[in-house]
Amino acid sequence: MRAVANAYGRAVLSQLHVRMLVLSAMPLVLSLLLWGLLLYFGLQPLLDWLQANFIDYEIYRTTSDWLDRLHLGFLKTVVVPFFALLLLLPLMILSALLFMNIAAMPFIVRHVSGRHYPKLEQKQGGSMLGGLRAALSSFAVFIVIWLATLPLYIFPPLAMISSTLLWGWLTSRVMSYDALADHASEEERRTIQRERRRDLLVMGLVSGAMGALPPLLMAASAVAMVILLPLALAVMMWLYVLIFIFTALWFQYYCLEALAQLRAREQAIIGEQA
Repeated sequence: MRAVANAYGRAVLSQLHVRMLVLSAMPLVLSLLLWGLLLYFGLQPLLDWLQANFIDYEIYRTTSDWLDRLHLGFLKTVVVPFFALLLLLPLMILSALLFMNIAAMPFIVRHVSGRHYPKLEQKQGGSMLGGLRAALSSFAVFIVIWLATLPLYIFPPLAMISSTLLWGWLTSRVMSYDALADHASEEERRTIQRERRRDLLVMGLVSGAMGALPPLLMAASAVAMVILLPLALAVMMWLYVLIFIFTALWFQYYCLEALAQLRAREQAIIGEQA
């Protein structure tokens, strides 16, 4: 686990680098432009649609009775905005992840490899298209499970656990591919993902815990969402961009170090056989 901790420390330092702070603005601006347009034209119709369904299916009465029993009746007015947020969240995460892959990941790879691994050969075992396919296929599974676990947000501890596990799986799967796409061959990438599975999963779970924080923070400030839903969504998008960039740096440092060690080990074996 020392390698995980070392990569974490290096990622923290790199996250504070001016270049990384500026870089976070690129996917954020793209995401805000996209969601600004979508929310401008679609937010009120979405809220109206949810409210109509809540009335038609008597969800208001069910949630009101439940909140009254918990002495949380003051939250009745934020039920619809909160459900709107939970419905939009997977799409927001997907857009932030895709924009991060397109606009930020190439710079992160160059930043880490150029400063710390300039002699590491690039074997181009992956591609941006392959990374997008991996992200989209993984996220399709993520969305299905996410929607199935939405009722758990009634109980924040269970929501935290389920979100952390989901994020852990998604992050370890997508980020390890992106981190090794330029430098590792396909065989090397599969070897590292297999041999370092435990470390990658731990990193994914820690990142998953960070990824679970934004919706829980929004849930904790549910009253403010009634008036500030667009602002809450913008803040959440910014938090996700920062989390994605830090996670990408962490995986990049760890995976390139693992690749360097793998090649050194293979060279040593070849030297012994010669």
